[in-house]
Amino acid sequence: QVQLVESGGGLVQTGDSLRLSCATSGLTFNSYSMGWFRQAPGKEREFVASISKSDTSTNYADSVKGRFTISRDSAKNTMYLQRNSLKPDDAAAYYCAAHRSIFRSTTYVQGSDYEYWGQGTQVTVST
Repeated sequence: QVQLVESGGGLVQTGDSLRLSCATSGLTFNSYSMGWFRQAPGKEREFVASISKSDTSTNYADSVKGRFTISRDSAKNTMYLQRNSLKPDDAAAYYCAAHRSIFRSTTYVQGSDYEYWGQGTQVTVST
């Protein structure tokens, strides 16, 4: 059974940094391209960042470029999202997702590309 479990959410202040983790099990981690999405109350889910299965390519939403960094650790079957200079607009439920990819260096930005999803972790940013 495939499981993706996010952790690291919580309440932070504007300007703070926070790292989210996505621990995976039940899948061959190196076969999957991974991604982060977020959804704020009353808004649609949006793409945040993605990383190829080979760890050679990354992609970011314009709103987070330069502030967020996606990474993965194959030894731990875990993906991360380091978020710096947090803003109130970054407050949302953050979800990790996995897509079994045949391409080593391709990243995916559409939620519909992903087969597996975590349950989400909530991030609140106070001013």
